[in-house]
Amino acid sequence: MGFHFFAMMSRMNYITRWALMRNTRTENISEHTHDVAVLSHALAVLTNRRFGGRVDVGRCVLLALYHDTPEILTGDMPTPVKYYNPEIREAYKQVERVSGEKLLSMLPPDLRGEYEPLIVPDGRWEDEHKIVRAADKLSALVKCIEEQGQGNHEFEKPRRSTEKAVRQMKLPAADCFLEEFLPSYELTLDEQE
Repeated sequence: MGFHFFAMMSRMNYITRWALMRNTRTENISEHTHDVAVLSHALAVLTNRRFGGRVDVGRCVLLALYHDTPEILTGDMPTPVKYYNPEIREAYKQVERVSGEKLLSMLPPDLRGEYEPLIVPDGRWEDEHKIVRAADKLSALVKCIEEQGQGNHEFEKPRRSTEKAVRQMKLPAADCFLEEFLPSYELTLDEQE
């Protein structure tokens, strides 16, 4: 009998994001995961270098790589639905947990312990999880900027609310990223040289 975990991971390519929105370019959770991993790395480095933090940079990247794996089985739940009220939010967390446990069951037993804290959060590494949550929001913000840059006005309100959510996290590295790095996403390639 084979183990299906890694084959399932490759299915991240098939799960699209922003299902309720008109998109000029679709985004799947594999692409999103890459962006979140890069942004998590950046926020972790900023946290440690500029703000006296002591987060595990590598762990941030690993958590980012697996942060949306439950969506392989659940799909991407649209934000207005996922956060509509506390009951739905809590129910969805349970669905994600069951999905994560199902994915873990697709690994050989001797490997599950390595992946479990990455896929089914257990309260460890809260500082690293906070960085990944901020990177997740920054990735969404970048998507909004890209869509607006293509003339898609449907992303104006999500952009405002996502930027507000990042600022409300009160994470100095995220605020720094907003000020120093985010403006470049609004520039053309020639303007970035």
